[in-house]
Amino acid sequence: MLIEGYNGGPLVAGEPLVDRPGFWSNHLWGPCCGDAGAEPEWFGDDGADVDAMSEVLMDPARWPVFRVPIEGGYEATVVYRNLVGDYGIDYLFTHPSWRSARQIASWEGGLNGNTLTWRELIRIVDSPSSVAGGIEDTSARLLLLLPLLTEHALPDGATARLSSALEAVGTPQDIAPITAQHLLEHSAGSVWHDPTWGSPLSGSSGPPSATGSGVLARLGIT
Repeated sequence: MLIEGYNGGPLVAGEPLVDRPGFWSNHLWGPCCGDAGAEPEWFGDDGADVDAMSEVLMDPARWPVFRVPIEGGYEATVVYRNLVGDYGIDYLFTHPSWRSARQIASWEGGLNGNTLTWRELIRIVDSPSSVAGGIEDTSARLLLLLPLLTEHALPDGATARLSSALEAVGTPQDIAPITAQHLLEHSAGSVWHDPTWGSPLSGSSGPPSATGSGVLARLGIT
């Protein structure tokens, strides 16, 4: 796999991984709720599945790429950058008319770069391209790009929308609403702690360092 303008390593299609046990715990745990005392059960997973998927996602010999096609030929792309000594997750946008991909953010224990508002995130999620490969399922699209969300005043219905997406990928119905609440509290720059959910886990450096504002418009996605 080749992404023009992205000097990465051995890129491989990662889309089949989203349906495997342990994926969503790995993808959302650190970037979105690692400092809230997250547990695999929040996402309907168990520890063994999470550990096994972690080895796949962080394999230096294979860098999983997740493509989220958007109408108009645009594509949001999530790349697990498994460079030894420089592990991270890169968030890119591409378009056939561009000479190279445009990286908007990266996660390396903390999110750096541009982020998205809820409105921008939903604009991407609800505008899949029917003529491109990649992930078209709206629940998976929402959760893949959720680490980019920074929103301090979420609209009514955001928690319900996210809860439904979590249920669609395997989170138990009774757990999904509180997991969604944790994830959205993180996006607001503060983490909602429930003392009954265990002690905090290490590995997170706190809220994102940037605020989302108009990144889609700057990329020409209107």
